[in-house]
Amino acid sequence: MELLSSTTFWIALGSIILTNIVLSGDNAVVIALASRNLPPAQQKKAIFWGSAAAIIMRVVLTVAAVKLLSLPYLKIVGAVLLVYIGVQLLTGDDGEEGHDGKDNIWAAIRTILIADLVMSLDNVVAVAAAAQKGPEGSQLMLLIIGLGLSIPLIVFGSTLLLKVMERFPVIIVLGAALLGYLAGEMLVSDPVDAAWFEIHVPHAHLVFGAAGAILVVIIGKLLSRRSAQPA
Repeated sequence: MELLSSTTFWIALGSIILTNIVLSGDNAVVIALASRNLPPAQQKKAIFWGSAAAIIMRVVLTVAAVKLLSLPYLKIVGAVLLVYIGVQLLTGDDGEEGHDGKDNIWAAIRTILIADLVMSLDNVVAVAAAAQKGPEGSQLMLLIIGLGLSIPLIVFGSTLLLKVMERFPVIIVLGAALLGYLAGEMLVSDPVDAAWFEIHVPHAHLVFGAAGAILVVIIGKLLSRRSAQPA
């Protein structure tokens, strides 16, 4: 009860919620993309369970954030995964594995979790920093409460994006391109190569981010056309 009367506790909680809202735009895009091929009833389930599972995973990631980000090659592997997911979302394969409705839902949730795992590697550092503002010993509680309260906000954002995608399909391409851009940024920020890129490639984040976005769109379009051709 003493924590609830602490001003620093509420300031830290507000910081976590605000930080997570700002950083969750990318995740809302992925959730909407991964759910778009499901029937409306299944879309709601995939969005809710995908968001909830992603938040729980983010709590675990945040606890080990600093150690994770210092591991060599982790971001390079993450960049490759993001390119793969971006292409998969663009070709529409993410929610069409099998004919059973449960299979479709779990395929979408799996895509959401993998993408969120990769994209959260940087985000969790900011969330962890916000939690450190709280009273001693309250950090884990702050993370669980703050990230838990963020679930309905992410669900709302994903649901809104789904409706926009139905009217403007170009949003799907832009969302996949965003994943490619994030992949390019991750590639040049890995501990193994970050210093080299900073010295030898001006604006490396922008250059490789743009290259990643273009790569995902081109590969996705080519695979879509190939799969659309009659055998």
